[in-house]
Amino acid sequence: MPLRMRTPADYQEQYARSISDPEGFWSDMALHFFWRKPHHTTLEWNFEKPSIKWYQGAQLNISENCLDRHLKDKSDQTAILWVPNDPGEDSVSISYAELHQRVCTCASALIDLGIGKGDRVVLYMPMVPELAVAVLACARIGAIHSVVFAGFSAQALADRVDDAQASMIICSDYSRRGAKIIPIKAVVDDAMELSCDSVQHVIVHAHTGGDISWHDHDHRWSELMQRASRTCEATVMESEDPLFILYTSGSTGKPKGVVHSTAGYMVYAAYSFTNVFQYDPGDIYWCTADIGWITGHTYIIYGPLLAGATTMMYEGVPTYPDAGRFWQICEQHRVSQFYTAPTAIRALMVHGHHFPEQYDLSALKVIGTVGEPINEEAWHWYNQYIGRHRAPIVDTWWQTETGGIMITSLPGITDTKPTYAAYPLPGIRPVLVSPEGDLIEENEKEGLLCIDYPWPSMIRTTYGDHERCRQTYFSAFSGKYFTGDGARRDADGRIRVIGRVDDVINVSGHRLGTAEIENAINEQSSVIESAVVAYPHDIKGQGICAFVICDIDRPDLSSDVCLTVRKIIGPVATPDRIYIVSSLPKTRSGKIMRRILRKIACGESDGIGDTSTLLNPECVDLIIRQVEKEDMQ
Repeated sequence: MPLRMRTPADYQEQYARSISDPEGFWSDMALHFFWRKPHHTTLEWNFEKPSIKWYQGAQLNISENCLDRHLKDKSDQTAILWVPNDPGEDSVSISYAELHQRVCTCASALIDLGIGKGDRVVLYMPMVPELAVAVLACARIGAIHSVVFAGFSAQALADRVDDAQASMIICSDYSRRGAKIIPIKAVVDDAMELSCDSVQHVIVHAHTGGDISWHDHDHRWSELMQRASRTCEATVMESEDPLFILYTSGSTGKPKGVVHSTAGYMVYAAYSFTNVFQYDPGDIYWCTADIGWITGHTYIIYGPLLAGATTMMYEGVPTYPDAGRFWQICEQHRVSQFYTAPTAIRALMVHGHHFPEQYDLSALKVIGTVGEPINEEAWHWYNQYIGRHRAPIVDTWWQTETGGIMITSLPGITDTKPTYAAYPLPGIRPVLVSPEGDLIEENEKEGLLCIDYPWPSMIRTTYGDHERCRQTYFSAFSGKYFTGDGARRDADGRIRVIGRVDDVINVSGHRLGTAEIENAINEQSSVIESAVVAYPHDIKGQGICAFVICDIDRPDLSSDVCLTVRKIIGPVATPDRIYIVSSLPKTRSGKIMRRILRKIACGESDGIGDTSTLLNPECVDLIIRQVEKEDMQ
């Protein structure tokens, strides 16, 4: 069976086969890759433990499938096209042959410093080619990479390093984001002072060449690469060996280290990329995400390179030097597939459609959205001014934990409907359930979104805490993976994902746990207690609203709270609204009723309902009046 679907009939055939014979279907898909040793068992699974194992007995290395197997036919083809922050600088094209050589050299350098199979390496870098090189170098020697978004604070970085017990950090000196120069190495230095006792080596890539502090454990990237061998044989990996850890926020204050394994992730990353974006030889594919998030892992590095595609990396931001930057890049490089977040679309909408209208976007064949549900107004703007009613929109739904796109329309194959992710990819079995766990079989209904059968790229565990994985994803509904999202199914079976139903906020496509933000706010010396909820935000999708109790009356408390959050987590978690209140609504057992606070933050005070069961029902009216008063000022 071919890896790629091209017609509606192909989709119907592959989906039917994937349901009737899932093991046979995914075994066929595995034939499209290079294996050192084939598998003897396609799938073993038990959602109760949970235990999921794909392609048992197989041996492979994912970097060989991303690079080595393309060298015969694609050695001179551009693998990575890097676009710098400044439009006055030249882009950099890295061929498959050159990328292979760089990865081998970096892998040799890591080995020279004692890094080997199973060691954890944290990468804290801007969007530079060396980040992709380091990721693939780790994969080549069997080291487990953990990329931390280079906007997180020193404390957040240290927390992730400590949880992974990483023995190495790879970073850059500085990051360039629009007009800003951001110190990266300085954050690593601060993290090392906080803890990071497991770290033995820090490799520093000189991106800007700016001044930094040097320590005994630091190494210059350029010097290491100059000394290292340019060849490195790929380490043989078992199918279920961990490939990477990626930290995501949860309902507790401690980030979860989502673990993805090697073989299943490889097969699904390539399969989903090839079909969702309908990539053809010669296309230029661009995903605007950061590699610090799962989208960058699967759809900047692994998926495109496994498919032998040309993948673009962009260092800058959508609005620098002006709001036409994305579209100028699309025109200049004749981008074929463009994949971005609804937050970026909404931010660019504010600047007007005259920016995209200045540029030739005729090369675009597919445009996509990722990270959060897209609202209808943004969908139509995207369709009209970017797709020009010609390039279909793929509104993709998936998660860090799923590893790849799960529900989406397929360009030229299935239909599209504004705000609906639409249909499951072959092999994916989404179901809607009631809060009591009953299946909702009728259409035109809403429910909780679950998946009732394994797929190759799904989460295997949470690093160092398997019970947390079970409790978070597999305990709510027996025999099902619970996504944490609510969804609606229309009359024709299309699925619309409504949003989170747990204590996670989706800010610009970045999932942040309310508990983690509250813990940071509570570190501010004047704060007694806090509660954080989401509210609709015109640009970000969801904004962060904090209700804070403090011990003294301080007019500057809000700014101090924001500074504290930025220091502990990073700018992405900064509250958009802060209300100083005298008390928080609680049950008699002491649980904060965030449902009530969410209603107030969303301007739905009339729909709060019965508050008589609260320990302190009188506080609700006080909070409403306080919010109304501050909003009027």
